[in-house]
Amino acid sequence: MVKENKYFILDEPVNHGPRYAIRCVRDAFAALLCKLRMSAISVKHDNKKYNVAICAIFKNEGPYLREWIEFNHIVGVEHFYMYNNNSEDDYLSILEPYIASGLVTLVDWPHNQKQMESYMDCIERFAFETKWLGFIDIDEFIVPKSTDNIYDFLKPFEKNRGSVDIYWRLYGSSGLVDRDLDSLVVEDFTVCWPKYCDIGKCFYNTAFGFDPASPHTRQLHHRFWSNWNGKDLPPVNLFDKVCVGSRNVATQADFPIQINHYFTKSLKEYAMKRSKGDVYFSVNPHDEEYFYEHEMKCTAADYSAYKYLIKLKTALKYER
Repeated sequence: MVKENKYFILDEPVNHGPRYAIRCVRDAFAALLCKLRMSAISVKHDNKKYNVAICAIFKNEGPYLREWIEFNHIVGVEHFYMYNNNSEDDYLSILEPYIASGLVTLVDWPHNQKQMESYMDCIERFAFETKWLGFIDIDEFIVPKSTDNIYDFLKPFEKNRGSVDIYWRLYGSSGLVDRDLDSLVVEDFTVCWPKYCDIGKCFYNTAFGFDPASPHTRQLHHRFWSNWNGKDLPPVNLFDKVCVGSRNVATQADFPIQINHYFTKSLKEYAMKRSKGDVYFSVNPHDEEYFYEHEMKCTAADYSAYKYLIKLKTALKYER
């Protein structure tokens, strides 16, 4: 079983046998047909309030909300649609200033294990307000590298791409058993996988349609299929390569944008994460073995988020 290739560590290892070869040919042909279909499309956005907005569902994430909002706002996210899934911490006092300023729209979402449904609700209710709508979690930070602003990266895709998939850079504990939760996630955790994970999160171009009944909506945050004239269209990745099946094509090792996924944080925080409940899994499968499975791949360091660190500390009035 192959667990990685030149640019990616695979989320699911593959067997490079005859069936895999046939599937690769099939996916490449399907990608070519989709690319031709996309090239014939030309859309224009109506005037919208935001260029880029985020939809996120959260549960007991209070200690992380301010940093997450401020960082992603610095890199160009202009609004946050935040779905509260039965949180029992002090999330409201943290979010109130952002709600009052108009940066955050808060939606109570009491439905357990209905993450995809919350995303579809957000599309139905709010997609008309923004050109691009992304779907990320509170442990994920958008890090543009070739640009300093995510909209500058997404804008070239706006004419005829229905969604764009941005890959994860997965971070581990950086050797921390515990840490002060008042410190910064993006500063404390720098040790990561040496290659990108072959899955990530998608940004939806709302000039395209969306079919909530499509069979492609099972995990729409990883592979968002838009719709044009009644036909579903797969996402392209950050290299404008069509993502169908398990097809992930990169053209260079230095990706122009990434999503920093601080999946474990410190060992103690990982335990806290497992105990607080989950918005997707009814029984969280991420046990200690899962922690070490990810930790053993952390053999590199990535400081890409550091170029935003002073702006972040200024926004947070951070003086530690």
